[in-house]
Amino acid sequence: MSDKDFMDQEEIYSKVLRAGRRTYFFDVRSTKAGDYYLTITESKKFTHDDGSFHYKKHKIYLYKEDFQAFRENVEEMMDYIINEKGSEVISERHQKDFKKEENDDKASQNGSPTDNFTDVDFDDI
Repeated sequence: MSDKDFMDQEEIYSKVLRAGRRTYFFDVRSTKAGDYYLTITESKKFTHDDGSFHYKKHKIYLYKEDFQAFRENVEEMMDYIINEKGSEVISERHQKDFKKEENDDKASQNGSPTDNFTDVDFDDI
């Protein structure tokens, strides 16, 4: 059996989620015994100074006997995050005008990152 035939036999169903530099692949695969399991792969693109790039991948294998506990834990963690911080993204990296190089250069020129902060008394606001 060729590698392509093996992949076609093993991969049953797939979905892709693109999220900035990260891409998540959700793949239903088949075991040798013919049962199904889920793989979740995170692929992150890294660009080198010369313009070339490479991807780093991390993979989770999730089997049916763990589905319910996994689902409960993921839902609990997501609910906790939303309840504690809301659904608004507050990371500056997700702001449209964020420029990593400028911020990193300024921080390195001006000393440690905490040197750039001013003490503020929020009662004055």
